[in-house]
Amino acid sequence: MSVHLTAERAAKLLRSAHRRRILVVGDVMLDEFLWGSVARISPEAPVPVVTVERQSFHVGGAGNVAANAQALGCEALLLGVVSEDEAGRRIRDTLALAGVRDILLAAEPQRPTTVKTRILAHHQQVVRADKEWTRPVDELTEARLVAVARRELASCGAIVISDYRKGVVTPGLVRALTSSARRRGIPVLVDPKVRDLSVYRGASVVTPNLPETEHATGLTIVDEASLAEAGRRLVGQDGFPAALVTRGEDGMSLFERSRRPMHIRSVAREVFDVTGAGDTVIATLAVALAGGARLSEAAMLANAAAGVVVAKLGTAQASPEEVLCAIEAAR
Repeated sequence: MSVHLTAERAAKLLRSAHRRRILVVGDVMLDEFLWGSVARISPEAPVPVVTVERQSFHVGGAGNVAANAQALGCEALLLGVVSEDEAGRRIRDTLALAGVRDILLAAEPQRPTTVKTRILAHHQQVVRADKEWTRPVDELTEARLVAVARRELASCGAIVISDYRKGVVTPGLVRALTSSARRRGIPVLVDPKVRDLSVYRGASVVTPNLPETEHATGLTIVDEASLAEAGRRLVGQDGFPAALVTRGEDGMSLFERSRRPMHIRSVAREVFDVTGAGDTVIATLAVALAGGARLSEAAMLANAAAGVVVAKLGTAQASPEEVLCAIEAAR
């Protein structure tokens, strides 16, 4: 199935989404980047010695989804859990600068804010170090998350569940969100990270990448036939109305019940860093759907936005102007 999205239609959809509210629920983390250069190998071990020249911080995970939605003109509301530590305070400050309204609950004692530290030299990632605690949040925290989400979702045009397997997205939280959203006719989009996608049953759209799709379906995807079978299983056995499989440099494939698959070619001219590209995809999908787009149109907008952010270094967002330019360039 082929769908053509003109720049004029894309601009109209983005205008329609302006100031619509998106609720983003999930794992919030801090992305720390140490930028430097390498001139020698360590005498202590066969590893490069990076001379750090600067440091930068960005909000990752569900926070980056919210920042992407905000950058596209929506009002993003972020619900998650952070600790009362330095990383948590930095996350709150960074979100405020991005204009994202957050409802970040305090984590239970001993649980740190998730931090991913990336060391880069000459614009290449050398190593990543993670500080995290991945066990599920306790029952009290889960109940508080559910209560806040139910209070806020009535004013939202879409809900995004951003699961990075850091413990916030529990089966109970997913059930509560999907059932409440279904009663109100609000689409629920899930960026999954677990092998058993039945945990997310009740969602409107899931956005797995290729490895996640293989794990979920038990298939090795090597050609169009195996990709088509994987898509059929996602919208069949797992009960999802639609699945958007992100395929890196090969673009994306949209599978919907009772429709032929739609394959979208990547619009990325250069790829510098894929960090957070999945966050951009699901945020753009949610923004477009909130603005009244058909799912096929939303997928094409998401593909264009992903092409913009992978051409940037570090955790990044795409503006409406950049997305429209990418669509124009792909014509």
